[in-house]
Amino acid sequence: MTAQDNDRLDDGWRMVLTPAGQCATPADAARLDGFLPATVPGTVAGALETAGRFDRAAPIPLQDRDAWYFLDFPVTEQGAFTLRFEGLATVADVYLDDAAILSCESMFEAHDVEVQLFGGERLAIHFRALTPFLEAAGPRARWRPQMMDMQGLRLQRTTLLGHMPGWCPSVQAVGPWRPIRLLPKVEGRIDDLQIRSTLSQDGVGFLSVSLRIDGEPAAPMLGCAGQHAAMQRDGEGRWHAQLDLPGIAPWWPHSHGAPILHDISLTVDGVAKTLGRTGFRRIAIDHGADGSDFSLSVNGVPVFCRGAVWTSADVVRLSGERESYRPLLALAVEAGMNMIRIGGTMVYETRAFFDLCDEMGLLVWQDFMFANFDYPVKDAAFRAHVETEASQLLGRLQGAPSLAVLCGGSEIHQQAAMMGLPERFWTGPLTDEILPGIAAALRPDVPYVANSPDGGALPFQPNAGIAHYYGVGAYCRSLEDARRADIRFAAECLAFANVPRQEALDRHLPVPPVHHPLWKARVPRDNAASWDFEDIREHYLHLLYGVDPVRLRREDPARYLDFSRAVTGEVMEATFAEWRRTGSSCHGALVWTLQDLLPGPGWGVIDATGAPKPAWFALKRAFRPLQLLLTDEGTNGLDIHLVNERADQVELRLDIACLRSGTQPVVRGSRDLRLEGRSAQKIAATDLFGAFFDTTYAYRFGPPAHDVTVASLTDAQGVLIAEAFHFPQGRMAALHDATIEASLTRDEAGWRLDLSADRFAQSVHVAIDGYLPGDDWFHLAPGRVRSLRLMPLGDTDPAALPSGEIGQLGGKRIVRL
Repeated sequence: MTAQDNDRLDDGWRMVLTPAGQCATPADAARLDGFLPATVPGTVAGALETAGRFDRAAPIPLQDRDAWYFLDFPVTEQGAFTLRFEGLATVADVYLDDAAILSCESMFEAHDVEVQLFGGERLAIHFRALTPFLEAAGPRARWRPQMMDMQGLRLQRTTLLGHMPGWCPSVQAVGPWRPIRLLPKVEGRIDDLQIRSTLSQDGVGFLSVSLRIDGEPAAPMLGCAGQHAAMQRDGEGRWHAQLDLPGIAPWWPHSHGAPILHDISLTVDGVAKTLGRTGFRRIAIDHGADGSDFSLSVNGVPVFCRGAVWTSADVVRLSGERESYRPLLALAVEAGMNMIRIGGTMVYETRAFFDLCDEMGLLVWQDFMFANFDYPVKDAAFRAHVETEASQLLGRLQGAPSLAVLCGGSEIHQQAAMMGLPERFWTGPLTDEILPGIAAALRPDVPYVANSPDGGALPFQPNAGIAHYYGVGAYCRSLEDARRADIRFAAECLAFANVPRQEALDRHLPVPPVHHPLWKARVPRDNAASWDFEDIREHYLHLLYGVDPVRLRREDPARYLDFSRAVTGEVMEATFAEWRRTGSSCHGALVWTLQDLLPGPGWGVIDATGAPKPAWFALKRAFRPLQLLLTDEGTNGLDIHLVNERADQVELRLDIACLRSGTQPVVRGSRDLRLEGRSAQKIAATDLFGAFFDTTYAYRFGPPAHDVTVASLTDAQGVLIAEAFHFPQGRMAALHDATIEASLTRDEAGWRLDLSADRFAQSVHVAIDGYLPGDDWFHLAPGRVRSLRLMPLGDTDPAALPSGEIGQLGGKRIVRL
């Protein structure tokens, strides 16, 4: 389906809530008082929030009431039209005047209705209370997941957002959440567009396009990348053409190359139209010789996929607009992420989301919206909804090069297996027959996987196939478990209650941390668990720093928050260093989650206001395409790993020093080297020293000689590319109260902050009013000036002198600008 935004019926809507079943007809509802202006696309919660009658932090139930939406057409609107409803949540009836024209039972389906308008009609939509449908009996389930608030959700095609206590606010999706369009019947209107773009192993792009055109046009001409072909009409009235494009510039994820897109044009009766853009790429999954591996390659190049799981740009309004997606996806790219996963507990995002991912070079792992439940696919009506939903989704995503993986759903196999059911219960026609069949027919260029997680003796074990890995994290394993678990690909991992920057807390959650009820309400937790994800963060705070978090937060709450901000980023950096090292079994990992749904210590690495948290900066360092890593190999010493994901070779200088008291080099070494494109190499640290030195303090011959090892990678001009650190005695032994010097300089690119320290400084943090620093919560090595670009936020005057503070984890002294 295609349409222009000027066909959207966005304005003039009004909405009223009623008790369930109060009004039988649109005429009954129209006589009521209390109507509110409503935005379409939008939700009941959004309309109420705009009117000041809904608080997303303490939401009122919406699924136990009816909602009525009305729109009056102007008297000038006359003729034959198609009314297109792109998404109604969830059980709804549509009326033109008092005549019923549509019944909807799925939030995830679009509907076209042919209508004749004579002018002045009224469009009404009745969204029925969902609770009676959720409470209705259905086919017996073989298992019952604990994380959902109502088991009847398995029978309804609606989002699980708002129904997972402890995971997200109970904001229930009701209303016309996707656009409603009025499409006139005109000659030459293009519809039912299908685009397929692929790239062969020898670099030839193939573009196949088919469509329908209203009327009887002359043969249209398809064009792309300077090539053209006349379209042919088949016996069913569809037009088809294929272009072969040798040597076409391919599309790459931004971490590995340029995400090049090509315009697709169509000339009909001498009039040029655009069909959008596409990219040419080849995506494959390598399962390895034993079938247990999971490695994604793009254009024949293995790609280490890293990123995060998407939640929602706005959990109240469920916005699908480009401007709501752009800031969050831009931050994902800036952090070096190259993959976003849309999980089965969320909603399908619009084509605007994928257009941005196409442009930005972000791969998308798309779950179908099935999670945890035993779905009744033997029911013919339910199966029909599944087929329509999946077909329409993939129809909307024709030609999108960012779509990289299609997945049958989330934790269905795991849920059954963890309840002790045998393997024959894990799988079934939903994920093994229906969804893969539709995927193969509509997007054969995209690999399909049955479920996430999946593979191995049990689907949730991480040493085969796709994992949801929480060994480091929820299961409180040591950092070494990241290697021991032998992970192949983690479709989600590393969930923590990530603390936002202080200015966000001061503005949006100004309460004492941890035990204040408002704070605790924002901490994510698994339903019915005796712990939450703040407990997990505190476990690693004690593990990495040796401090008692309970005593620290009682005696020094501000310092407790600083340690809390630092520790989750440190765990993430250390874990990804393990997974990206030379010889690792891991080929990708996605953090749970990208963004928070409410302000506070949520799972997201971006807070609910759209600002990066300290953990985001840690991932930005961990995800560099040109990367330097250190791994502790015990009695084998310290290994240095160099990674270059780009195609071009680079000339680099590697320096390493072991520091006593954070300042005195005990031993140091350096090497000039060339790193080929798409390559990685490992160097033993002692190779740079020229003699034995106990870098890991594994042999313990006498007292430790150093407390931190600092390695740096610079380019031919001496510009710092990457740094890595190792703490042989733990981080607390290297927690020094450094003297930090700071200076501001303004050049043609804006403001630059230069920092230096007299000794090693841990987790240096920068708070500049109205600016986002290029890095934050980073370690500062002595003897080097670290330059940070300051990026103005919002309406900040870039000419005004910035002011703010610089702190560090090792001391309470504040440097003020």
